[in-house]
Amino acid sequence: MAVLESRYVGWGASGRNGGFCCLGGGMLNNQQLDKTFGRQGRDEWRQAEKASIQFVEGLIDRIGMDVDRHSNGETQLAHRASDFENMKGDLEYYAKSYGVEARLTPKSELASEGMNAGFEGAITVPIGFGLNPRKYITGLAGAAEAAGARIFHDTPVTAIARPGTGFELTTPHGKLRADKVIVATNGYSAEDLPDWLAGRYMPTQSSIIVTRPMDAAELHAQGWTSGQASYDSRHLLHYFRLMPDNRMLFGVRGGLMATPDSEAQAIKRARADFDAMFPAWRGVETPNSWSGMVCIARNRMPFVGQVPDSPGLFASLCYHGNGVAMGSYCGGLLADLVQGKTPDQIYPKAVQRPLAKFELGRWRRAVMPFAYAGFALKDR
Repeated sequence: MAVLESRYVGWGASGRNGGFCCLGGGMLNNQQLDKTFGRQGRDEWRQAEKASIQFVEGLIDRIGMDVDRHSNGETQLAHRASDFENMKGDLEYYAKSYGVEARLTPKSELASEGMNAGFEGAITVPIGFGLNPRKYITGLAGAAEAAGARIFHDTPVTAIARPGTGFELTTPHGKLRADKVIVATNGYSAEDLPDWLAGRYMPTQSSIIVTRPMDAAELHAQGWTSGQASYDSRHLLHYFRLMPDNRMLFGVRGGLMATPDSEAQAIKRARADFDAMFPAWRGVETPNSWSGMVCIARNRMPFVGQVPDSPGLFASLCYHGNGVAMGSYCGGLLADLVQGKTPDQIYPKAVQRPLAKFELGRWRRAVMPFAYAGFALKDR
């Protein structure tokens, strides 16, 4: 097996993400899932979300990776009082969808739980954890090489052809023949590799800043000492976690282009939001920052399987910002599919449906600034 990396393992969002191994991967609610896939299809998807976290846990244990694991599940914090009221109804949702008992924390108890940042309450789901994404992806790459895979860095594929049987992949360093091909480029995909992908994915930027290590006095000055992987209930959400070495990671969504100027603007906005949320840390330096492109589907669910009308060509993408768990899980599905096996894992109908095209095709990103402006107004 050969892995052709455009840059190097972990260069994109697989190594530059927030390190949240959690529920998610799609954006359809239960009613929408029932309408499209039926009740069984909905249950399959929800169980696959839970299984994706267990899949990552199994990989970490089996390979013996040290990934700085921490956090007992994941906590969502209420941006508005009405959001906390909605969270009360979510208790039943988590019980029925995943078979777990979520826990509410009212506003008055957040400080005692080490979560003082001006929120209106919280809900904690005991599934998932935080990890170091670079250590995770490096561990996976090492395991792949140990199993016989060859990884070629700085080897972008510029063309995929079918000269008779099999495939011919063109790179700047030469051509490679393969019986089967997996396209696993997610938010870094192209419009013509293969042509089917044109207009079927929406890359969007997720940007992160990380503080220097803070001492106990600094943590207590703000009142945030929790190691929970956390995010808020805004439409343009923030996600954050205090890492094991007491550095705070803080991420934002909302950018569209992976250019130096757009990344600088996103990092600047992240710092401004960080200062507003954690005013006691306004003087704490954030020497590290990065961005990565996550990927959204028009039909708001991932796709994993054979590219339509292209025997031997497979793809997996569109995890909607939750690729640590779901991207790993879909990779496991592909491992069986490319070998012609029935997957051992749950293979939900929701991820077998081919990606739909976005309106406006190649100009689809043009509508996103307006959508983001609307989300920002709702978040005020």
